Amino acid sequence: MDKFHILDHHYGVCYELKLGLHWAFRTIVPEMKDRIPMTWNTAIYPVLCYVPFIFMAYLARRQDTYLIRLLLLPSTVSAILVAAYKYTWTIPELNVYNWGQALFAAVAIAKTLEFALTPEGMLKVGESRPGVMKGKGKTHPAFQPNGHPDPSSSEEIAARHPYIATWLYDAFEVAHTMRGLRWKFGSGVHIPKEYRPLEKGSFLRATLWSFIKNFLLLDFLESFIKLFPGVGTPLGGSIFYPELSPAARYTVSTFIHITTGTALLSGFGMVYDLITLVSVACFNSSPTSWPPVMDGPWSSDSMHIFWAKNWHQLLRHTFFVFGGYPGKWIAGKYGMLFGTFLASGLFHECAMYAMGRGWDHTVTLFFAIQGPLLIGEVLWKRVTNRKVEGRWGRVWVYFVMMVLGQPMVDSWHKRGLGGGMVIPPMFSPTRLLLVPVIQRYIIGSPSR
Repeated sequence: MDKFHILDHHYGVCYELKLGLHWAFRTIVPEMKDRIPMTWNTAIYPVLCYVPFIFMAYLARRQDTYLIRLLLLPSTVSAILVAAYKYTWTIPELNVYNWGQALFAAVAIAKTLEFALTPEGMLKVGESRPGVMKGKGKTHPAFQPNGHPDPSSSEEIAARHPYIATWLYDAFEVAHTMRGLRWKFGSGVHIPKEYRPLEKGSFLRATLWSFIKNFLLLDFLESFIKLFPGVGTPLGGSIFYPELSPAARYTVSTFIHITTGTALLSGFGMVYDLITLVSVACFNSSPTSWPPVMDGPWSSDSMHIFWAKNWHQLLRHTFFVFGGYPGKWIAGKYGMLFGTFLASGLFHECAMYAMGRGWDHTVTLFFAIQGPLLIGEVLWKRVTNRKVEGRWGRVWVYFVMMVLGQPMVDSWHKRGLGGGMVIPPMFSPTRLLLVPVIQRYIIGSPSR
């Protein structure tokens, strides 16, 4: 009898613990129906949730703060999750902003984990402790980025902004850096060759022109995607139209897929250009701190080249923190490879969950298979003694991205990504100027 009483008590404790964990999780990440609508009155609260993150970044640049960083880790991560998942955009066209704020939160959580779990803090190249240079403070050759202008060179680093406190500048610098230029954690990252002049005025003009081009391209592609039935609505729809013949169906889906990918590329470029303009013009940041974000992904002739160099490296370290480093600890270099891409898949899918359309691990699967595909390229070289490159290598890359990638984009569009408002209609040249012309001269004026 005592034995059954002990077992019953054990199961009771486990049930209560499980229930408590569930409610604790749902307090931070509520069900969609329990989330707080984003309004002018509530918008300040998600912003305030990032104050602990900035404080953590500040501590990561201060000596002897390891213990306090560890103690702050749970509350800082919880606050970021609250910002991303407790407050929600309820207007259907703005649902895509829930996706964006969840992506931002995931990056911040990865940074928080690294800030807290790195005993010595976040070091710049040549530092022995935060703010303390070792030796003469020269850059080690391992940190010279691919033979292009070295962003860690002291001659290229702009002076601190005269109206921003050093401690605040430090905190925001380590919080916003993605590729780790001038930072120890950015060792080995590929830096695309700079195509803009590095004189400040000329650099700003070239970046402004790049921003305008990316803005106009994104605006056109976003407006164009919204013309497709289902796909272009906030409720979403499949890119595979069943009423079409197979040939027409996959022609249309491929066209939507390529359009979506190009829109993402132009969106990356537009946002990066805008941040670059603000940082260099307003905060006296050096132009060498803002090299190009992409390196010609359309020219890739192997998946190795695509992921390691030509695609943007902004989230490289985020995926290392979430999956690469744990994977390496479990299974060495192959564990790091698989863990990095698995983390990438979960990163994208967990962000989509914020849109309230449930889970679809088609996205996770696409990124997870990249590990085996990269190993396949290595095996191909060992068996044939020939690298994956050239014309057929480019065909291979296009097959992976244009064919195997379609179910992933279909999953996004079925959950309303294409119907989200990225550029407001009042700021859209395409919808203000081009669409009325098409309606009037091509489709014909509406009858009165």
